[in-house]
Parts: sequence; C-alpha cells; structure tokens
Amino acid sequence: MKAMVCEAFGGPEVLVARDLPDPPAPGPGEIQVRIRARGVQYVDVLMLAGKYQFRPEPPFVPGSEAAGEVVAVGPDVADFAVGDRVMSRHTLGACAEMGNAKAALCDKIPAGMSMESAGVFRGAYQTAYHGLIQRGRLQAGDWVLVHGAAGGIGIAAIQVAKAFGAKVIATASTEEKRAACLEEGADFAIDYRSGFTDKVKELTGGKGVDIVYDPIGDKVAEESLRCLAWCGRLLILGFLGGGPTNIRSNYLLIKGIDVVGVRVGGLNESAPELAIANMKILTELAGQGKLVPRISHRFPLARARDALQAVIERAVIGKAVLVD
Repeated sequence: MKAMVCEAFGGPEVLVARDLPDPPAPGPGEIQVRIRARGVQYVDVLMLAGKYQFRPEPPFVPGSEAAGEVVAVGPDVADFAVGDRVMSRHTLGACAEMGNAKAALCDKIPAGMSMESAGVFRGAYQTAYHGLIQRGRLQAGDWVLVHGAAGGIGIAAIQVAKAFGAKVIATASTEEKRAACLEEGADFAIDYRSGFTDKVKELTGGKGVDIVYDPIGDKVAEESLRCLAWCGRLLILGFLGGGPTNIRSNYLLIKGIDVVGVRVGGLNESAPELAIANMKILTELAGQGKLVPRISHRFPLARARDALQAVIERAVIGKAVLVD
C-alpha cells in the first residue's frame, strides 16, 4: 500500500511517500478499512515536530481520523460487514491506503454524507460537542464567543452551538473567514485583532457571554475573561496564539468564572464509553443535516506535505482533507 511516512521530526518536509506492506488481518474487535479520505489536523503538525503529548518515534505513518470502506472484519465483530462505509479512528496510520481500527471506535457513515465529510468529521465535532455541552454546560439561549472560528474546531463549534440553541459571536482575522462563519450560522462575526471586549459587550447588551471557546490562548484568553458574564465558562482548547496565558485569579473570583480544559484525547483515554456515546449523537445530527463539515482544501494523499503547510499558514477555512 501507499503511505506517507514521517522519517524524522520536523516540518511537513519530513513526510515521504513509501510503499509499505498492507496491514495484517484484523484481530479480535478490529476492522480493516480501505481508506478513502483523511482529515488533516493541527495535531498532526505537532506530532511531526515531536511536540505533541503522544510522541511516537520516527518512522511512523501519521493521521488519526479517516473514512472508507470495510474490507475485512476480525473475530467477534458483529456491528460491521465488508462493504460498510465507516468513519474510523486510528492511533496512527490514517495517512495510508489501508488501516486497521478498533470496531468500537468506528461509526457507519450516515446516508447522504460524503466520504470527504466523514473523513474530517470525528475530531472537530467531538471536540466541539464535548467542550460546549459537557465541559461548558451549554444551555439554549446562552451566548457563546468562538475564537479561531474559521478553523476546523471553530466551524464545528458554531454548528454545535447553534444546533443546541445558543447565540454565537465568531472571531476571525479576515473578511473572508468572517463571511464563512456567518454562512455556517454564527449570529455575528468580528475582527479580534485590535480588541474585542467592547464589541462583545455591545452585542450582548452589556451582559457578556456565557461561554468562551478558545483554541488561541495568550492575550486572547486574557481579554476573554473580561467578556464573560457572571458564572461564565472559559474553555481552553489550545494555544495557537503563541502559548498559554497567566490567568488572573481575581477575575475568576469576582465574576464566579470557571476555567475549564478541553482535550478530547483525554476523554477518549479516560472515559471511552462517553466518547463512543458522543459520536452516536453526533452522527445522528450529521444524518439530519445539522452538522456539515466545511472543506476548503482537498489534496491527494501524495500531497500531504502541502495540506499540512496550508494548516500551518492558516489558509484553511474549516478543514483540509487528503483523498485518493
């Protein structure tokens, strides 16, 4: 099979196309998937650089989310059959033509959902749902401020928040990205680069927002504390803005603020049953047309370097996908 292999830690240039043996027959509880589409995530960038929490040593085949057709099933697998269209989750190895995955971590693709959409669905929407609904305790009518809203987990957050009755203020750096956020359902889209507190307070009638969804960190997280209403929740998803912020505890005390970490990898590790249940809910919503990934960049598998570079340059609106 063809695969993209990380042969040393570094940037996208460390990926090399190789011919590798097909994976072995699936073991107990596993299925084997002919992979047709793979989601490209910032996590992949960090993993190639050796800077992610899970640090495999080269050589390895990156990629954790994919979609394709089942070509073989292992012993004791009853929920899948050869020919089923599936979304699959892999510890590693999605950037290849074939892969084995635990059946419990796979889901059938809803009718009407494309293979490309299925390939980029799992990570972004699990993050948004777990963050907003379970960690952020979102209720209908809440105001949600979504930073990095034109990114993969940002677009997913807009859609999940709207599906559960929230009002959404999206922040993004360009007019094109803000227009995309509005197309995806955001009630408002604003430029955050010269400050956003006054605009958020104006849009919420002085109240502030109930939830801030923040993959940016640094000074954005610091200013976000001033945007929160009484008993607001700041969800920390990452540090794309350059690093974490030093959160001032007096803000938390005065306004009763919760600061909550959101890491869907931790959910998968610590509460796999909940992660599986979440995906069932999300695939139902996708089947109803309420959650639809936005894909701005499509590349063949052999151009995985270009896909990762587009992610690094923040050229992607929504998701990038690698297809055969």
